[in-house]
Amino acid sequence: MVIEVGYAQAWDLETRVPWRPISMEEARERDADGLPYVVVYRTAGREAPLEVRFVSWRDHYAGLWVYDAQGRRTHELDLRLLDDPTRLLHRYSAGWYYTGPEMAEFDEACPRITVELFPDGRGRRTEEPKGRHGGAHITVPTLGDDERWTHRPVFGEWPLLWSRLHGLTEPPVFEIAEAAAAADDGGDLTPATCWRPPRPAQAGLIGELFRPGVCVTDGYHPRMTVVEPRRIGVLNVPSGLLAVSGPDIDHGDGPHITVPVPPGAYVLEEALARHTYHCEWEGREVTRTDTTAVRLLVREDPAVSWEMVLRSDDDLRLFFENQISGFDTDGATGCFADAGAWDPLLVLFESLMQADRYLDPDVYEDISDSMYLLRARDRASGGELAAFATTGDGTYPVWVGRCEAGEVVGVVVLTGGMPGLLPEAGATAAV
Repeated sequence: MVIEVGYAQAWDLETRVPWRPISMEEARERDADGLPYVVVYRTAGREAPLEVRFVSWRDHYAGLWVYDAQGRRTHELDLRLLDDPTRLLHRYSAGWYYTGPEMAEFDEACPRITVELFPDGRGRRTEEPKGRHGGAHITVPTLGDDERWTHRPVFGEWPLLWSRLHGLTEPPVFEIAEAAAAADDGGDLTPATCWRPPRPAQAGLIGELFRPGVCVTDGYHPRMTVVEPRRIGVLNVPSGLLAVSGPDIDHGDGPHITVPVPPGAYVLEEALARHTYHCEWEGREVTRTDTTAVRLLVREDPAVSWEMVLRSDDDLRLFFENQISGFDTDGATGCFADAGAWDPLLVLFESLMQADRYLDPDVYEDISDSMYLLRARDRASGGELAAFATTGDGTYPVWVGRCEAGEVVGVVVLTGGMPGLLPEAGATAAV
């Protein structure tokens, strides 16, 4: 069997054709430099490719998609390059088992099997025999080290998964395709329709949520207008280490997230946005103002960059597209707190949540008409905790804004989680 091998800078997900074909030598150079490129495997008489391989060593990533004759993706493999440069982790694999040629790609009823693996030996295998809505059977895969890891092939010597899946006994003959001249697309930037290596969730323009007059949307209400943030008070962080975590779960290892800040007292704010909608219960247009985020303001300087704070055991090289990290809550509650007084503040928080006993006003403040619920103070250290409500349980990312000098200017949690509220394209503040 003769298989044509072509190289390109990217793969267009909409048209399913290579973007900017390149020669094998140029692909070899990109491989050595860690730059992204794709390899497309085709055979005569078939419109759909057999397999498309994606490589971007600077992103610690290699992967492939296998297609059937109908052009549907049937298998996906996600490999990660970690500390050992000679081998790759089988981070994720997926198989779709279409019940007939008429079934659409990724049909909700299509049976599928996915496997997720971690370098420490953990993993999960999920079987969905009737697709996404038919129930799932989840097990822990029992795989040997040689099944979790694979040798990193040298350039041009990757095995073809398609041939193994189809049980070909004769080794295929590979022919290198000539690189066709790239069409003039008017620029050097890779189009948004092209595949890119997986990247974690991005902050967007979080600072705009605190700029009055900016228009935002939460996906439900198409237009919401930011109003003046509400200042709730201050939080004392004498230890110089801010904790951001859910105070309602087991914290045997301490807070989930910590952010170093200069010792001091910092303003607590909540971002507000006003919107009008038709209320079915009242039968008329109603205007309301909702909290979109809470912030601990460290400095008045504007943030020029935002980053998602990682937990101590996170490894960005293992993240999937739009994956988040953050603190967990099963009681729809988060908090800002002085990490130096974390344990006594947690004990105090638990006591404060019990309404059947007298609460000392020197260590307790009840906050009303706000997403902030209460504030507690540890007498011994002076460290404080401010609890706030979220819109549900789950994981909430913590975003740190930095000024041009790289110093922390604010720590923000979107109370609705991810993707949260994002400013509309081209939004500007009202004059």
